[in-house]
Amino acid sequence: MDTLSSAVSIRELRAQLADVLGRAGYGGQRIGITRNGKLAAVVISVEDLEALEAFELAQDTAAYRAAKANDDGTRVSLEELRAEIDAVEAADDDAAGGR
Repeated sequence: MDTLSSAVSIRELRAQLADVLGRAGYGGQRIGITRNGKLAAVVISVEDLEALEAFELAQDTAAYRAAKANDDGTRVSLEELRAEIDAVEAADDDAAGGR
């Protein structure tokens, strides 16, 4: 990841936990934690987490508004949905030779 300030192994994290938390919490650094040489987790500041949550909420709100704007009011009952799924599955079975 290009946005990581640094990376430490889990072994290094155990020895440097206070330092890593300080660098993330007070220095705003994003510190990757690796396991067997692969990125396993990232330590970020509370501010970064809050910004991420705000971004996710904004995306969810935009998706909801778009879905609501495109809603034509048509609804399908559960029974109708099941019947449609059954019909598609039957057609697929017929096309596959009834396997």
